[in-house]
Amino acid sequence: MGRLDAELREIACGLFLRSLADCSIERAFADKVKRVSDGRGRELLAIGEDTIDLECIRRIRVIAVGKAASAMLQALLPSLRGLPRCEISGVLIAGDRPSNLPAGFVFFAGGHPTPNQASIDGARAVLEVVRALRVDGSMEDALCLFLISGGASAMMELPLDPAISQEDTVSFHRELVHSGGSISEINCVRKHFSAVKGGRLALEAEGVLSYSLLVSDVPESQLDALGSGPTLPDRSTVEQCREILKRYGLMERFPASVREFFLSPQLRETPKAAQRSSRAVTILAAEDISELVKQRAEELGFYAVVDNTCDDWDYAAAAEYLLQRLRELRREHDDVCLISSGEVTVQLSGDAAGDVDGMGKPGVGGRNQHFVLYAATLLRRSDASVAVLSAGTDGVDGNSSAAGAVVDETTISNERLLADARIALRGFDSGGFLGDMGLTVSTGPTGNNLRDLRILLARTSSESGRGLDVLSQDEGGF
Repeated sequence: MGRLDAELREIACGLFLRSLADCSIERAFADKVKRVSDGRGRELLAIGEDTIDLECIRRIRVIAVGKAASAMLQALLPSLRGLPRCEISGVLIAGDRPSNLPAGFVFFAGGHPTPNQASIDGARAVLEVVRALRVDGSMEDALCLFLISGGASAMMELPLDPAISQEDTVSFHRELVHSGGSISEINCVRKHFSAVKGGRLALEAEGVLSYSLLVSDVPESQLDALGSGPTLPDRSTVEQCREILKRYGLMERFPASVREFFLSPQLRETPKAAQRSSRAVTILAAEDISELVKQRAEELGFYAVVDNTCDDWDYAAAAEYLLQRLRELRREHDDVCLISSGEVTVQLSGDAAGDVDGMGKPGVGGRNQHFVLYAATLLRRSDASVAVLSAGTDGVDGNSSAAGAVVDETTISNERLLADARIALRGFDSGGFLGDMGLTVSTGPTGNNLRDLRILLARTSSESGRGLDVLSQDEGGF
């Protein structure tokens, strides 16, 4: 079984890495944003199904924010080069400064997963650039392109209440991230806190021709949650925001200035669809990489299924659901690939990342490795080899250097390892445990961000073909 198990882990890693490489931002932009001719010598810019007459455009401003912002900006620029009498400039807010920052662009190294001073300075610079389009000459000669990707919620931030300090803003974000709430719930609260989220940035560009180009790490039906929706009409409400704050007990965890804001009249509704017209084009999304994995798995002879039911679930519930789903599929198919995109939640206790075995040592890892290690505690040797992979398409999982991890049913091979795994889970040190076993998946920062991806493989061994066996929750939980 050992050779087959290792082979299945390698297949899972290969499916993830090859599909991620093929979900190129450069390739997606070349397909969806391009210069075309109208056949009469006039140049147009095609964005999705729309076309823009470039003859009258003299000012183009590009606002690129998020983990994929640098790659998106580099992919966009070829379609804008060589325009006569056209000034192109903008703001880039990303994790690292690119080596070839275009002339006319200002860079800010925004913080993630919590804002830093550059996040605030970058938000102010963005507002200045967008507002200038409305006051410097006619708006008819201007085009504003917003490039938004995951991570923008933290990388660009400015409290609606100017009295809230950077320190209190960071604390606010930290408590939200650690609350155990779903990304949609967290971003609902962020939208009502911020001067640039929940459609408020788009209001600053009202009257200017503008497009939002999205590399999405949120469900297709919740695009206004991407980066907390700075340029899209917001569906969330103040009432929902207050309910989320109450449900997760967040008010008592916030700094005094933040509590006062959420109790004050400044907590007002975000811009809704009726208040503005919005043009948005999704350049790349999690569905794209899921479909690639499915196609490749089928080419390898697996019966492949995409199931995103457990998106935004608690990591333990998600692991139990997906393993049970894999078991059900195995009853009718020998070799199965179950694919699930989206994010699971892990509720951290306290301010630290974790405390391993009560020794004061901070834990290492993130939601992907936590999910994988818990799944490993549910597996045992069976008549089918099983591999479970979960990784972030941005190449980063929590506070670790890994994107995620991959395990099989032989990973937890004895009671001692099971006990150690449970200690690691309690101490939020899944990355430490899996790293020591050589089971982490490392890519480095990918410049992309298409949500997390989980791949579960089951293949019948030569001994029999009865199906997948997992421990019950009582046996495998913690």
